[in-house]
Amino acid sequence: MKPRITVITLCVDDLERAVFFYRDGLGLPTQGIIGKEFEYGAVAFFDLQPGLKLAIWPRKSLAHDAGISIGMPSPTELSIGHNVSSMAEVDAVMAQAKSAGAVIVKPAQNTFWGGYAGYFQDPDHHLWEVVWNPRLLPEE
Repeated sequence: MKPRITVITLCVDDLERAVFFYRDGLGLPTQGIIGKEFEYGAVAFFDLQPGLKLAIWPRKSLAHDAGISIGMPSPTELSIGHNVSSMAEVDAVMAQAKSAGAVIVKPAQNTFWGGYAGYFQDPDHHLWEVVWNPRLLPEE
């Protein structure tokens, strides 16, 4: 398999609330909710970086599309790492997330491997790590 991941989809319980959090709270660019004319089609896409989008989709819609039952979500199923350029930027993103309604589950702190990171959960309990890794700095 060639690595061609272009969309990361997070399932949400309240699509409007999730759009507000990501668009208005975190400032991620989006066209808003599209596909409302379809029973299981309402979705919102956010531009993350060239070639990569974040999709938020109602949990019931993904379960219907995949043909599986809705299971109990767990915040430890995965985390999304948001890599930043400095420790100060980690603190700034964590503060922005908190003011947008995120729950800080682990305040930013020095890591055992020489970086600096913290964790927050979005309104649907998805876990985000905001991290400064001196050996893996993002391109500006």
